[in-house]
Amino acid sequence: MTTPVKIPKRTAYKAADVCTIVEVQPYVLRTWEAEFPDIGVPQSDGRARIYRQSDIDKVIRIKELIVVEGLTLGAARRKLVKETPANDESEPFLFDTDDGAEARARVEEVKSGLRSLLELLSGPGNGATAAGGSAAGSADGESVAETTAPVPAKKKAAGARQPSRGAKPAQERA
Repeated sequence: MTTPVKIPKRTAYKAADVCTIVEVQPYVLRTWEAEFPDIGVPQSDGRARIYRQSDIDKVIRIKELIVVEGLTLGAARRKLVKETPANDESEPFLFDTDDGAEARARVEEVKSGLRSLLELLSGPGNGATAAGGSAAGSADGESVAETTAPVPAKKKAAGARQPSRGAKPAQERA
């Protein structure tokens, strides 16, 4: 068995913290995450995973199985499945989920406020384009003239040379 690892007491850890505590390279941790998807809590919006105390204990156990006992990743996964109790609720949730109804009510309140702002902005005299409407007319009945962007000049071929400002055409030089 390996020497006990001193783990700081926190509710969440970053991948770099886990790598430092367990003494593995980040690519090793990512490989183990692929083989053991229950390690860490994946975040939405592409943010990095966060790890709980139980995740660090599991990573330490995986390292012990692979490095000390010489098992493959598959054998280590099978052994961990046998060792892990079916209903492991020892770790509390990282984020409080009891406030779900209150959070939904707050979101609905914000949505209704945003809808009223949209109605206010899309009203007459505020420019129909402010709320994403069309620019067909203005509030006082005058029509809005459409503007067109200038047409860019044709580009020369990629290998064509441009004459310098003071250069004469080839026919005039001769």
